[in-house]
Amino acid sequence: MKSGFGNARGSPPTLNPRAKPLKRPTQARAIFTVEAIYEAFVRIWQRDGWSGLTTREVALEAGVAIGTLYDYFPSKEALLSGYIRHALDALLQHLDKYVVQANNLDWPTRIKHLVRLTCDPNDARQPLFNHEVLAIEHQIAEPKHHRRVFQELSHKWREAFAACSDLPTQPSETTIDAWVIMVWGGRRYCVTAQPAAEQTAAWLSEMETMICSRLAHRP
Repeated sequence: MKSGFGNARGSPPTLNPRAKPLKRPTQARAIFTVEAIYEAFVRIWQRDGWSGLTTREVALEAGVAIGTLYDYFPSKEALLSGYIRHALDALLQHLDKYVVQANNLDWPTRIKHLVRLTCDPNDARQPLFNHEVLAIEHQIAEPKHHRRVFQELSHKWREAFAACSDLPTQPSETTIDAWVIMVWGGRRYCVTAQPAAEQTAAWLSEMETMICSRLAHRP
């Protein structure tokens, strides 16, 4: 992997190709296999940490051949990259199911669900979105990956607000983007700073209150 701020021509550093998954599963059997690999990966990470994790041990824990794991992940960095993408896809699916498609909710409840699902740093569905992952994030993510996550979250948030048929006035796309930056950036900082549980709870409550208040008092 290249290091520093770029090469002599000023180009940004690029990741080692082995830090990228080779492919994503599409068939049911392959999806089942990769999910088993991810589950084993999480268990070993939580037990032994990043330094104690190897692809061979993950394959053994998942009950798959090491060659099968290498069909998808040429390194443990690639495995982490694939898992983070998998976790973000799961987040987007939860936002769609429990916010966008939840037609029985009034707008304040829907928006509170949207904020909390997006920015809760202690979400049990994403056990590896933690301080240790952020410390090695530079090994698996380029600026384009961060931009993609922001664009996908912003798009899902716009869908959520559009689904609020009882909302008196819709916020602009610029405002929605600003809110996504605020809550997602705050979540990442909570993971980095690791505030006390009561401080995190107060922050989550403030995010909900701030956005709902802005919506309630829009002209």
